[in-house]
Amino acid sequence: MERVNVYLGLGSNLGNRELNLLKAVNLLDEAFGTHPERISRIIETPSWGFEGQPFLNFCVLYRLPRTGSPEEHALQILDQVKEVEKALGRDLEEPLFDADGNRIYRDRIIDIDILCYGAFTIKNHRLIVPHPLIPQREFAKKPLLEISKPEIREAFPELFE
Repeated sequence: MERVNVYLGLGSNLGNRELNLLKAVNLLDEAFGTHPERISRIIETPSWGFEGQPFLNFCVLYRLPRTGSPEEHALQILDQVKEVEKALGRDLEEPLFDADGNRIYRDRIIDIDILCYGAFTIKNHRLIVPHPLIPQREFAKKPLLEISKPEIREAFPELFE
């Protein structure tokens, strides 16, 4: 069965941030039935897009068996990621945008983003990969560069400029 490299960015700025990240990886391991192939170092960064507590951030690489089309499989992974966030206490009902359509950023116990799904580009109303804000977010770019395989750096060099 074909496998795909799935890069996730994780962050936490509430409670025991390091424990939140470790719990998230354990729950992801259970959901995916495997452990990460690579894990970046944890870095502390200021909140991005709002005034809040500093975040701990890192990236993980899971090598997962691909089921279905890249888009279908990536959306299945997104659903699993959202279940992990919910299990850790993230309120998934909070609005993501204000009345003017601006993104609302806030403190969170856990945040997990699919940064890249192999060398595939996916544009769906629920998911865009590679994550379009990687170039502006050092907290995602730096750990992703640390663990990324050549396929990502070659397919999406603009992510790391």
